Amino acid sequence: MPTHQETRTVPYTARQMYDLVADVRGYPDFLPWCAAARVGGRTLRNNGSELVRAELVISFKVFRERFGSRVVLWPDEGRIDTEYVDGPFRHMRSNWAFSDVERGCEVDFFVDFEMKNPLLQGAVRVVFNEAMHRVVRAFERRAAELYADR
Repeated sequence: MPTHQETRTVPYTARQMYDLVADVRGYPDFLPWCAAARVGGRTLRNNGSELVRAELVISFKVFRERFGSRVVLWPDEGRIDTEYVDGPFRHMRSNWAFSDVERGCEVDFFVDFEMKNPLLQGAVRVVFNEAMHRVVRAFERRAAELYADR
């Protein structure tokens, strides 16, 4: 089961980075391999979080897969937790955490998943670490496009 954890410091606020990652609908505009995104079923909860149902279509070479996730947005805590609901994974979870630091924001990202299809799992395993670095860099580049002049 591949996992990836990465911490980066970026020159933007925790709120800006949180808003960027929470905007799942915008992922196809900048995220590698994300062909489509849909968000539905938003529910505000008493604990200050918001529960969102997200569906992404990931396209990589000959593979094209759709998967659904349960996303919990914690705006007051600067955290986003994602759990797999349906699609090509045996399991998947990811976590983002954002905290303001001197001269910017510290972004913590963690993902852990396993594909149901052994062939697809083998293909993913070969490029996994580089793919996760590309995903994080894509968020950094998008933040620069959106927030560099603010």
